[in-house]
Amino acid sequence: MIPFLDLHKINARFEADFKKSFQEFLDSGYYILGNQVTRFENLYADYCGTKHCIGVANGLDALRLILEGYKHLGNIKEGDEVIVASNTFIATIIAIKQAGLTPILAEAESDTFNFDLDKLASYITTNTRAIMPVHLYGQLANMDAIQSLADTHNLLVIEDAAQAHGAAHFNKKKAGNLGDAAGFSFYPAKNLGALGDGGAITTNNDALAKAIRMFRNYGTSTKYVNEVLGLNSRLDEIQAAFLSIKLEQLDADNSRRREIALRYLAEISNTKIILPKYKGTQDHVFHLFVIQVDNRASIVAHLTENKVGHLIHYPIAPHQQKALPELNDLSFPVAEAIHNRVVSIPMSPVMTDDQVDKVIAVLNSY
Repeated sequence: MIPFLDLHKINARFEADFKKSFQEFLDSGYYILGNQVTRFENLYADYCGTKHCIGVANGLDALRLILEGYKHLGNIKEGDEVIVASNTFIATIIAIKQAGLTPILAEAESDTFNFDLDKLASYITTNTRAIMPVHLYGQLANMDAIQSLADTHNLLVIEDAAQAHGAAHFNKKKAGNLGDAAGFSFYPAKNLGALGDGGAITTNNDALAKAIRMFRNYGTSTKYVNEVLGLNSRLDEIQAAFLSIKLEQLDADNSRRREIALRYLAEISNTKIILPKYKGTQDHVFHLFVIQVDNRASIVAHLTENKVGHLIHYPIAPHQQKALPELNDLSFPVAEAIHNRVVSIPMSPVMTDDQVDKVIAVLNSY
């Protein structure tokens, strides 16, 4: 069996360092917002090229806290609109709603799974305050076009970079440093994954960073002095230690993912399978390698029979979810087609060449 993602094998590479850091954590006697969180925040801010990184509990909270911070600063008010992808993971939209804002879903395009830029401006109204591009599956959205549109309409740009750790624009700027602020997830399956939940926010805005640090910790800037009603959303000290260790390997892991992706693109040859578009640049880190097929049930059965792991990201479009009844009457034909057609195949920096060979052979035999 070729696993979809072998997390044990990925993390086994760091086991000795994990054990050492865990012992240091135990010996320190400091468990919340200590030196390990500060160290990781500094390392990840430096990696992304930003002034600030704020560690939080998860990726959903990262996006919500950005919005809460902007509300606190007066850039956004309750009920304002945020334009967001119609084919994203539902957490992106939950974050907007939890912050008391209105998600305005925008149609996708099927080549990159990002915004249909020809239609994006049509969603802007007098109530729009931000655009939230999602670097879905690890591929950067067209940030130049999005930023230009945002500048024209005086809008914030907030990256959902939960799947794009290390993805780089042609000018070498990385995800997390391509808008006004960005939210990351360190869920274990991410390219930079913790051994539990975790998240972070990156920004160059001093006032926003200060507000978010307050909001993540019950709304306090001084212990027991609560300025606002905040959250309890703090990156764990031990997860921060593990992430600092794994960060050193991130670029090499992303390179291996691209290497596998290039093999898939060159060697999978089957007219029933639509492959993703990729130019070979660093703007894609292949958190997922996602194919499209007309008969998903059939190819899933074929992969299962041939012992090739697979998942579907994601089977139901957000506007069709029961949790979002106010969006159920909306129609996004391209996004809906994407959700009905996508299948994610094995993609991991620890895949062997033999495993890649097998995946290619199985897909070519479909």
